[in-house]
Amino acid sequence: MHEYIGMIHVHSTYSDGSRSIPEIASIAKEVGLNFLMFSDHHTLQAKHDGMEGWHNDVLVIIGYEINDVRDCNHYLAFNLKEELPDGLEPETYVKMVHERGGLGIIAHPHEKRRTMKAYPPYPWTAWDSKEFHGLEIWNQMSEWLEGVTHFNKYWRAVHPRKSIFAPAAETLRVWDQVNMERKVVGIGGVDAHGYKYKLFGYFKYTIFRYKISFQTIRTHLLLKEALGANKDSQNDISLVFDALRNCRCFVSNLYQGDAAGFSFYAENDIEKVTMGEQLKFDPHSYFHVNLPREAEVIFIRNGKEIKRIIGREISIKIENSGIYRVEVYRQKRPWIYSNHLRIL
Repeated sequence: MHEYIGMIHVHSTYSDGSRSIPEIASIAKEVGLNFLMFSDHHTLQAKHDGMEGWHNDVLVIIGYEINDVRDCNHYLAFNLKEELPDGLEPETYVKMVHERGGLGIIAHPHEKRRTMKAYPPYPWTAWDSKEFHGLEIWNQMSEWLEGVTHFNKYWRAVHPRKSIFAPAAETLRVWDQVNMERKVVGIGGVDAHGYKYKLFGYFKYTIFRYKISFQTIRTHLLLKEALGANKDSQNDISLVFDALRNCRCFVSNLYQGDAAGFSFYAENDIEKVTMGEQLKFDPHSYFHVNLPREAEVIFIRNGKEIKRIIGREISIKIENSGIYRVEVYRQKRPWIYSNHLRIL
Protein backbone atom coordinates (compact mmCIF):
# COMPACT_ATOMS: atom_id res chain seq x y z
CA MET A 1 0.00 0.00 0.00
CA HIS A 2 1.10 3.58 -0.72
CA GLU A 3 0.32 6.11 2.04
CA TYR A 4 -0.79 9.62 1.11
CA ILE A 5 -1.70 12.41 3.52
CA GLY A 6 -4.20 15.13 2.87
CA MET A 7 -6.93 17.44 4.02
CA ILE A 8 -10.66 17.00 3.44
CA HIS A 9 -13.32 19.73 3.73
CA VAL A 10 -11.47 22.82 2.51
CA HIS A 11 -13.06 26.08 1.35
CA SER A 12 -11.63 28.59 -1.11
CA THR A 13 -12.62 31.94 -2.65
CA TYR A 14 -15.16 30.02 -4.72
CA SER A 15 -17.37 30.31 -1.61
CA ASP A 16 -16.42 31.65 1.83
CA GLY A 17 -12.71 30.83 1.97
CA SER A 18 -10.08 33.57 1.96
CA ARG A 19 -7.57 32.21 -0.57
CA SER A 20 -7.60 30.83 -4.10
CA ILE A 21 -7.15 27.14 -4.83
CA PRO A 22 -3.62 27.56 -6.31
CA GLU A 23 -2.58 29.54 -3.22
CA ILE A 24 -4.01 26.92 -0.89
CA ALA A 25 -2.33 24.10 -2.83
CA SER A 26 0.99 25.91 -2.50
CA ILE A 27 0.50 26.11 1.28
CA ALA A 28 -0.37 22.41 1.36
CA LYS A 29 2.91 21.57 -0.38
CA GLU A 30 4.81 23.62 2.21
CA VAL A 31 3.49 21.45 5.03
CA GLY A 32 4.00 18.14 3.24
CA LEU A 33 0.48 17.27 2.08
CA ASN A 34 -0.22 15.11 -0.95
CA PHE A 35 -3.88 15.89 -1.66
CA LEU A 36 -6.67 18.38 -0.90
CA MET A 37 -10.41 17.79 -1.18
CA PHE A 38 -12.28 21.08 -1.64
CA SER A 39 -15.96 21.41 -0.79
CA ASP A 40 -17.04 24.98 -1.40
CA HIS A 41 -20.66 25.76 -0.60
CA HIS A 42 -23.28 25.14 -3.29
CA THR A 43 -20.88 25.22 -6.25
CA LEU A 44 -18.72 23.07 -8.49
CA GLN A 45 -17.52 26.12 -10.39
CA ALA A 46 -13.91 25.36 -9.47
CA LYS A 47 -14.26 22.03 -11.27
CA HIS A 48 -15.85 23.69 -14.30
CA ASP A 49 -12.94 26.15 -14.34
CA GLY A 50 -10.41 23.31 -14.58
CA MET A 51 -9.04 23.58 -11.05
CA GLU A 52 -9.19 19.85 -10.41
CA GLY A 53 -5.91 18.00 -10.90
CA TRP A 54 -2.28 18.43 -9.92
CA HIS A 55 -1.05 21.73 -8.46
CA ASN A 56 2.63 21.79 -7.47
CA ASP A 57 2.69 18.08 -6.56
CA VAL A 58 -0.58 18.40 -4.61
CA LEU A 59 -3.59 16.57 -6.04
CA VAL A 60 -6.66 18.83 -5.90
CA ILE A 61 -10.09 17.18 -5.88
CA ILE A 62 -13.22 19.31 -6.24
CA GLY A 63 -16.54 18.51 -4.60
CA TYR A 64 -19.06 20.78 -2.93
CA GLU A 65 -20.97 21.17 0.33
CA ILE A 66 -24.74 20.79 0.25
CA ASN A 67 -27.23 21.75 2.95
CA ASP A 68 -31.01 21.87 3.32
CA VAL A 69 -33.19 24.99 3.43
CA ARG A 70 -32.76 25.17 7.22
CA ASP A 71 -28.95 25.29 6.79
CA CYS A 72 -28.58 21.92 8.51
CA ASN A 73 -27.57 18.48 7.25
CA HIS A 74 -24.34 19.56 5.59
CA TYR A 75 -23.10 16.97 3.11
CA LEU A 76 -19.76 16.81 1.29
CA ALA A 77 -20.42 15.53 -2.23
CA PHE A 78 -17.57 14.44 -4.50
CA ASN A 79 -17.22 12.80 -7.90
CA LEU A 80 -20.15 14.68 -9.41
CA LYS A 81 -20.16 16.37 -12.81
CA GLU A 82 -22.87 18.92 -12.00
CA GLU A 83 -24.50 20.45 -8.94
CA LEU A 84 -27.81 19.02 -7.78
CA PRO A 85 -30.94 21.23 -7.81
CA ASP A 86 -31.31 23.65 -4.90
CA GLY A 87 -33.86 23.23 -2.12
CA LEU A 88 -33.72 19.45 -1.80
CA GLU A 89 -34.34 17.60 1.44
CA PRO A 90 -31.30 15.71 2.81
CA GLU A 91 -32.81 12.27 2.14
CA THR A 92 -33.11 13.31 -1.50
CA TYR A 93 -29.61 14.67 -2.02
CA VAL A 94 -28.04 11.71 -0.23
CA LYS A 95 -29.91 9.38 -2.59
CA MET A 96 -29.07 11.43 -5.68
CA VAL A 97 -25.36 11.60 -4.89
CA HIS A 98 -25.34 7.82 -4.47
CA GLU A 99 -27.30 7.15 -7.66
CA ARG A 100 -24.99 9.40 -9.69
CA GLY A 101 -21.92 7.51 -8.56
CA GLY A 102 -20.78 10.22 -6.20
CA LEU A 103 -19.08 9.96 -2.84
CA GLY A 104 -21.08 11.52 -0.01
CA ILE A 105 -19.74 12.30 3.47
CA ILE A 106 -21.79 13.69 6.36
CA ALA A 107 -20.08 16.81 7.73
CA HIS A 108 -19.85 17.66 11.47
CA PRO A 109 -22.76 15.32 12.26
CA HIS A 110 -23.23 16.13 15.95
CA GLU A 111 -22.27 19.78 16.01
CA LYS A 112 -23.36 21.57 19.20
CA ARG A 113 -22.59 25.10 20.35
CA ARG A 114 -24.44 27.86 22.14
CA THR A 115 -21.87 30.52 22.98
CA MET A 116 -21.35 32.08 19.51
CA LYS A 117 -24.58 33.42 17.99
CA ALA A 118 -22.79 34.37 14.78
CA TYR A 119 -21.79 30.72 14.25
CA PRO A 120 -24.77 28.47 15.08
CA PRO A 121 -24.45 24.66 14.94
CA TYR A 122 -25.27 22.76 11.75
CA PRO A 123 -25.97 19.17 12.89
CA TRP A 124 -27.07 16.17 10.86
CA THR A 125 -30.63 15.05 11.60
CA ALA A 126 -31.53 12.87 8.58
CA TRP A 127 -30.32 9.59 10.03
CA ASP A 128 -32.99 7.63 8.16
CA SER A 129 -30.87 8.12 5.04
CA LYS A 130 -28.98 4.88 4.41
CA GLU A 131 -26.95 5.74 1.32
CA PHE A 132 -24.28 8.04 2.71
CA HIS A 133 -20.74 6.74 2.27
CA GLY A 134 -18.81 8.44 5.04
CA LEU A 135 -18.81 10.35 8.30
CA GLU A 136 -16.58 13.23 9.27
CA ILE A 137 -15.65 11.71 12.63
CA TRP A 138 -13.39 14.62 13.63
CA ASN A 139 -13.95 18.20 12.46
CA GLN A 140 -11.25 20.64 13.58
CA MET A 141 -13.25 23.84 13.18
CA SER A 142 -16.38 22.45 14.83
CA GLU A 143 -14.46 21.26 17.87
CA TRP A 144 -12.68 24.58 18.25
CA LEU A 145 -15.91 26.59 18.05
CA GLU A 146 -17.78 24.25 20.38
CA GLY A 147 -15.15 24.71 23.08
CA VAL A 148 -15.10 28.51 22.96
CA THR A 149 -16.43 30.35 26.01
CA HIS A 150 -16.30 33.98 27.12
CA PHE A 151 -13.47 33.05 29.49
CA ASN A 152 -11.21 31.04 27.17
CA LYS A 153 -11.76 32.59 23.75
CA TYR A 154 -8.55 34.63 23.71
CA TRP A 155 -6.41 31.70 24.87
CA ARG A 156 -7.99 29.46 22.24
CA ALA A 157 -7.43 32.14 19.60
CA VAL A 158 -3.72 32.34 20.42
CA HIS A 159 -3.30 28.55 20.80
CA PRO A 160 -5.66 27.03 18.20
CA ARG A 161 -3.83 23.72 17.77
CA LYS A 162 -3.70 23.16 21.53
CA SER A 163 -7.49 23.58 21.59
CA ILE A 164 -8.14 20.42 19.54
CA PHE A 165 -8.63 17.43 21.84
CA ALA A 166 -10.89 14.66 20.53
CA PRO A 167 -13.81 13.74 18.25
CA ALA A 168 -17.34 13.78 19.64
CA ALA A 169 -18.05 10.52 21.48
CA GLU A 170 -21.56 10.49 20.00
CA THR A 171 -20.15 10.53 16.47
CA LEU A 172 -17.84 7.62 17.22
CA ARG A 173 -20.76 5.62 18.64
CA VAL A 174 -22.87 6.21 15.53
CA TRP A 175 -19.92 5.39 13.28
CA ASP A 176 -19.43 2.04 15.02
CA GLN A 177 -23.15 1.30 14.84
CA VAL A 178 -23.50 1.93 11.10
CA ASN A 179 -20.39 -0.12 10.41
CA MET A 180 -22.09 -3.10 12.03
CA GLU A 181 -24.40 -3.01 9.01
CA ARG A 182 -22.18 -1.79 6.17
CA LYS A 183 -18.90 -0.05 5.38
CA VAL A 184 -18.94 3.67 6.18
CA VAL A 185 -15.61 5.46 6.00
CA GLY A 186 -14.49 7.73 8.82
CA ILE A 187 -12.50 10.78 7.75
CA GLY A 188 -11.01 13.82 9.44
CA GLY A 189 -12.12 17.26 8.28
CA VAL A 190 -10.64 20.68 8.84
CA ASP A 191 -13.46 22.88 7.52
CA ALA A 192 -10.72 25.33 6.56
CA HIS A 193 -11.78 28.85 5.57
CA GLY A 194 -8.87 31.02 6.67
CA TYR A 195 -11.17 33.92 7.46
CA LYS A 196 -10.69 36.56 10.11
CA TYR A 197 -12.55 36.76 13.41
CA LYS A 198 -13.10 39.91 15.42
CA LEU A 199 -11.30 40.04 18.75
CA PHE A 200 -12.10 42.68 21.38
CA GLY A 201 -14.97 43.76 19.13
CA TYR A 202 -12.86 45.40 16.42
CA PHE A 203 -9.44 43.74 15.94
CA LYS A 204 -9.47 41.13 13.14
CA TYR A 205 -7.33 38.05 13.63
CA THR A 206 -7.01 34.92 11.47
CA ILE A 207 -7.14 32.12 14.03
CA PHE A 208 -6.88 29.18 11.67
CA ARG A 209 -4.78 30.27 8.74
CA TYR A 210 -4.64 27.52 6.13
CA LYS A 211 -1.09 26.70 7.19
CA ILE A 212 -2.29 26.21 10.78
CA SER A 213 -5.38 24.19 9.80
CA PHE A 214 -3.23 21.93 7.65
CA GLN A 215 -1.22 20.98 10.73
CA THR A 216 -4.21 19.62 12.66
CA ILE A 217 -6.65 16.85 11.63
CA ARG A 218 -5.30 14.86 8.69
CA THR A 219 -6.62 11.91 6.71
CA HIS A 220 -4.11 9.27 5.60
CA LEU A 221 -5.06 7.11 2.62
CA LEU A 222 -3.71 3.69 1.70
CA LEU A 223 -3.68 3.34 -2.08
CA LYS A 224 -3.02 0.22 -4.12
CA GLU A 225 -1.12 2.22 -6.75
CA ALA A 226 1.24 5.18 -6.52
CA LEU A 227 -0.20 8.58 -7.41
CA GLY A 228 1.25 10.33 -10.42
CA ALA A 229 2.72 7.17 -11.95
CA ASN A 230 0.78 7.54 -15.21
CA LYS A 231 0.55 11.35 -15.20
CA ASP A 232 -3.22 10.92 -15.37
CA SER A 233 -4.93 13.08 -12.75
CA GLN A 234 -8.35 11.49 -13.28
CA ASN A 235 -6.91 8.05 -12.63
CA ASP A 236 -5.21 9.41 -9.51
CA ILE A 237 -8.49 10.90 -8.28
CA SER A 238 -10.18 7.53 -8.87
CA LEU A 239 -7.53 5.88 -6.68
CA VAL A 240 -8.32 8.33 -3.88
CA PHE A 241 -12.05 7.65 -4.14
CA ASP A 242 -11.40 3.89 -4.16
CA ALA A 243 -9.45 4.13 -0.89
CA LEU A 244 -12.20 6.21 0.73
CA ARG A 245 -15.07 4.01 -0.44
CA ASN A 246 -13.25 0.95 0.89
CA CYS A 247 -12.25 2.58 4.21
CA ARG A 248 -8.51 2.13 3.63
CA CYS A 249 -7.55 5.14 5.70
CA PHE A 250 -6.97 6.55 9.16
CA VAL A 251 -7.24 9.93 10.85
CA SER A 252 -4.54 11.68 12.88
CA ASN A 253 -3.91 14.89 14.81
CA LEU A 254 -0.50 16.22 13.79
CA TYR A 255 -0.22 18.21 17.02
CA GLN A 256 0.32 14.90 18.81
CA GLY A 257 3.00 13.84 16.33
CA ASP A 258 3.46 12.75 12.73
CA ALA A 259 1.43 9.55 12.27
CA ALA A 260 2.88 8.63 8.86
CA GLY A 261 3.79 4.97 8.80
CA PHE A 262 1.06 3.83 11.20
CA SER A 263 -0.42 0.46 10.33
CA PHE A 264 -3.23 -1.68 11.69
CA TYR A 265 -3.69 -5.06 10.03
CA ALA A 266 -4.74 -8.64 10.68
CA GLU A 267 -3.34 -11.90 9.39
CA ASN A 268 -3.60 -15.65 9.62
CA ASP A 269 -1.70 -18.45 7.93
CA ILE A 270 -3.38 -17.69 4.61
CA GLU A 271 -3.72 -13.93 4.17
CA LYS A 272 -3.07 -10.45 5.54
CA VAL A 273 -5.60 -7.59 5.40
CA THR A 274 -5.60 -3.93 6.39
CA MET A 275 -8.22 -1.35 7.39
CA GLY A 276 -11.41 -1.57 5.37
CA GLU A 277 -10.81 -5.21 4.50
CA GLN A 278 -11.94 -8.48 6.06
CA LEU A 279 -10.29 -11.65 7.29
CA LYS A 280 -11.84 -15.04 7.86
CA PHE A 281 -11.60 -15.87 11.55
CA ASP A 282 -9.56 -18.88 12.58
CA PRO A 283 -7.60 -19.85 15.73
CA HIS A 284 -4.34 -18.57 14.23
CA SER A 285 -5.45 -14.99 13.54
CA TYR A 286 -3.57 -11.97 14.92
CA PHE A 287 -3.83 -8.18 14.96
CA HIS A 288 -0.72 -6.07 14.48
CA VAL A 289 -0.28 -2.35 15.18
CA ASN A 290 2.89 -0.51 14.21
CA LEU A 291 3.46 3.07 15.34
CA PRO A 292 6.03 5.77 14.55
CA ARG A 293 6.58 6.11 18.32
CA GLU A 294 5.40 4.48 21.52
CA ALA A 295 1.82 5.22 22.53
CA GLU A 296 -1.25 3.69 24.15
CA VAL A 297 -3.38 1.60 21.79
CA ILE A 298 -7.04 0.91 22.54
CA PHE A 299 -8.62 -2.03 20.70
CA ILE A 300 -12.36 -1.62 20.05
CA ARG A 301 -14.64 -4.48 18.97
CA ASN A 302 -18.23 -3.79 17.87
CA GLY A 303 -18.02 -0.35 19.48
CA LYS A 304 -16.74 -1.60 22.86
CA GLU A 305 -13.25 -1.29 24.27
CA ILE A 306 -11.64 -4.71 24.80
CA LYS A 307 -7.95 -4.03 25.49
CA ARG A 308 -5.34 -1.33 26.15
CA ILE A 309 -1.65 -1.82 25.43
CA ILE A 310 1.28 0.60 25.50
CA GLY A 311 3.95 0.00 22.89
CA ARG A 312 5.24 0.71 19.44
CA GLU A 313 4.93 -2.71 17.78
CA ILE A 314 1.95 -4.61 19.18
CA SER A 315 0.54 -8.03 18.27
CA ILE A 316 -2.46 -9.70 19.89
CA LYS A 317 -4.36 -12.87 19.14
CA ILE A 318 -7.85 -12.42 17.72
CA GLU A 319 -10.30 -14.16 20.03
CA ASN A 320 -13.63 -13.44 18.33
CA SER A 321 -15.19 -12.33 15.08
CA GLY A 322 -16.48 -8.77 14.83
CA ILE A 323 -15.62 -5.33 13.49
CA TYR A 324 -12.49 -3.84 15.02
CA ARG A 325 -10.73 -0.51 15.04
CA VAL A 326 -8.04 1.07 17.19
CA GLU A 327 -7.58 4.44 18.85
CA VAL A 328 -4.08 5.62 19.71
CA TYR A 329 -3.30 8.09 22.50
CA ARG A 330 -0.18 10.08 23.31
CA GLN A 331 0.09 12.06 26.54
CA LYS A 332 -3.50 10.99 27.27
CA ARG A 333 -4.79 12.77 24.17
CA PRO A 334 -6.14 11.14 21.00
CA TRP A 335 -3.62 10.84 18.19
CA ILE A 336 -4.84 8.26 15.66
CA TYR A 337 -8.20 6.71 14.72
CA SER A 338 -8.12 3.74 12.38
CA ASN A 339 -10.99 2.70 10.17
CA HIS A 340 -12.65 -0.65 10.83
CA LEU A 341 -11.24 -4.04 10.00
CA ARG A 342 -13.68 -6.95 9.76
CA ILE A 343 -13.10 -10.42 11.17
CA LEU A 344 -15.84 -12.74 9.89
